[in-house]
Amino acid sequence: MNTKHTIPSDEDLTAFIDGELTAEEAARIQTMVEEDESTAERLEFLARASLPFKQAFTPLLSEAPRLKLETMLAAIPAQPGARPASTPAFASRRRFLGALAASLVAGIAIDRAVIGIGIGQGFSAKDENSEWRAVVADYISLYTPETLAGPVPGREDQAAQLASLDEKLGLSLSPEAVSLPGIDFKRALLLQYDGKALAQVAYLDPETGPMALCIVKSDKRPKAPDLESRKGMNVVYWSNGTHAFMLIGHAAVGRMTAIADRLRVAV
Repeated sequence: MNTKHTIPSDEDLTAFIDGELTAEEAARIQTMVEEDESTAERLEFLARASLPFKQAFTPLLSEAPRLKLETMLAAIPAQPGARPASTPAFASRRRFLGALAASLVAGIAIDRAVIGIGIGQGFSAKDENSEWRAVVADYISLYTPETLAGPVPGREDQAAQLASLDEKLGLSLSPEAVSLPGIDFKRALLLQYDGKALAQVAYLDPETGPMALCIVKSDKRPKAPDLESRKGMNVVYWSNGTHAFMLIGHAAVGRMTAIADRLRVAV
């Protein structure tokens, strides 16, 4: 029987995560992770479930800004004689798992405690507001173009909707401030997250579909824009010392960044 294509058991995957397999066995599972989506997803689940540093490890898999993650992993020294690792491209969880597998095969020993401490310091302390963005992404991922179908509200209607956000969040939003060239304003909603007001300005991009600007109050220090990917969408997020902002949508990173730059000046 050709064992290369045999689906690995949970015991095999757990041993792979713990670095207890031979190089040949680890290489076989690495191949399965790269070629079979169900195996990659199962490996991810077991990796997250088995680590005692779950809160620190989860952002590494799904929320960490790519450049920061690449910098952190690049700083991990390889064991003598290990193969040079190729530059990682963390565009998805599956590709991260492939890189993790390659590191294990190459003989890079990553202690679980080191992972917990390093990631906790490198991400959790700097990005304490990631939880609300995850909730928003779950919500926005349910939107379709049909969700936001219908005529664009007139300026007076837009101003009235934005006024309700101003009152609860201490903002001063005008239709002109939140308007996006070529993208239709659809509605402004006042939501709630963890007992706090959450503003959402929903748009419909004729090219890529739903897009939203979301805002919550924040007493954290100002933060320059950063990027992440959630639920198959691109997110640009920043804060100005009084509010935290996120722009989420399906548009390409360059376009999302340009739109966020405009909003940062106007809002």
